[in-house]
Amino acid sequence: MKKIFVSVFFILVVMAVNAQDIAGPWGGTLNIQGVKLRLVFHVSRSGDSWTTTMDSPDQGAKGIPMGKTEYRDSVLTIMAPALGMRFSGKWQGNDSIKGTFMQNGLTLPLELIRVDGENTLSRPQEPKPPYPYRVEEVTFENAKAGVTLAGTLTLPEKEKHYPVVVLISGSGPQNRDEELMAHKPFLVLADYLTRQGIGVLRFDDRGVGKSSGNFGTATTLDFADDVEAAVNFLKNDRNVRNIGLVGHSEGGMIAPLVARRSRDVAFIVLLAGPGLRGDRILLEQQKEMGKATGGTKEELEYSLGVNRKCFDLVLESSSSKEAEISLKKYMDSLNLAGKLPINMRNESGAELWRRQVLSPWMYFFVKYDPLPVLKDVKCPVLALNGSKDLQVLPENLRIIKKGLEAGRNRSVTVKELPGLNHLFQTCESGSPALYGTIEETFSPVALKEIGDWIKMLKMKK
Repeated sequence: MKKIFVSVFFILVVMAVNAQDIAGPWGGTLNIQGVKLRLVFHVSRSGDSWTTTMDSPDQGAKGIPMGKTEYRDSVLTIMAPALGMRFSGKWQGNDSIKGTFMQNGLTLPLELIRVDGENTLSRPQEPKPPYPYRVEEVTFENAKAGVTLAGTLTLPEKEKHYPVVVLISGSGPQNRDEELMAHKPFLVLADYLTRQGIGVLRFDDRGVGKSSGNFGTATTLDFADDVEAAVNFLKNDRNVRNIGLVGHSEGGMIAPLVARRSRDVAFIVLLAGPGLRGDRILLEQQKEMGKATGGTKEELEYSLGVNRKCFDLVLESSSSKEAEISLKKYMDSLNLAGKLPINMRNESGAELWRRQVLSPWMYFFVKYDPLPVLKDVKCPVLALNGSKDLQVLPENLRIIKKGLEAGRNRSVTVKELPGLNHLFQTCESGSPALYGTIEETFSPVALKEIGDWIKMLKMKK
């Protein structure tokens, strides 16, 4: 699934003594359902022009441009119209700005104060060298696409024969560590598994990091070709006894695709893998995340209705060009009636949404149903989901199990892990906006489930 980053549209209104009083960094903390999220605004001036960027330290994000900034009559206004949020605050005369933060129906108090220095995040699970295993920088070719993939291979030091898994990232351009909000889940997972005697290959997505290719024109099927190239690379190593795939989120769609067509795949692990068709995944995700951010029932139902109609038009189309015509016609009719959802209420917002839906990746994803592929997977499968996952809901486990068993797969293990979110972090809320606020990168419980299951397969050989 598309990785979720908190979109930001702030209108900051501040009463100040003079322009110099406003320039500089301003920090504040949102309290979202008991979870704290820090924000830092960097306001600067050049002559009569103002610019602002924002950091979200707990999400590992820096320098987010805020669009148009104006300072007039002691009022500072900062806008990023494509992103959807608002903050209004009043200068208190003592390096403090008190105001209200709003996002899609969520209203929270927020006080900004002047800050110095950088906020650092604690990531205690991130391993540091020296490592008790071999680490090799590798490249391999997807000849079909003319793409060179670059990655890291970690191998047990003492084992003569060992299983090796290929880690498959979720949606969006990901590096080999699946880095998100200053977390590196694949680095932590690779370190854990290799210490357990299991080799790991993780690699940069095409067009990311040191890998060549164009990410923006690729679909899930193209990424499956990249993973198959990784399997072919590994099978030439005489010490590799079994090759497995561990796919997270969209990677949980890719792993079955590769396992169905490659006899070299001995097992697969699906971490928050989709079982439902893409449009249903996105609608369920939207509903649950809307609830988590405080959207009203009426707003959520209307927005879901519009998105459902848009996805239906995609499903009925035979090409993205055909879908584009239908979508524009439908959205133009909503605009004329003044009924566009809040994120589409201008032409740029509507056009941005259409481009996203009609991108090669999204157009394929909306239409893709994992069930027929799952029915053809015969190798052992472990499927895990966090009970608080709002991006791929735990109900997908039931669908995955049903599909595998319908194909007479007799080695299926399915588990819902209590209190874990989409990244398999222990959490109070599964909201993606809060991933960066959690110090834990990957639940030790989930790590053990994965490692123990793979070692159990090894013992059976």
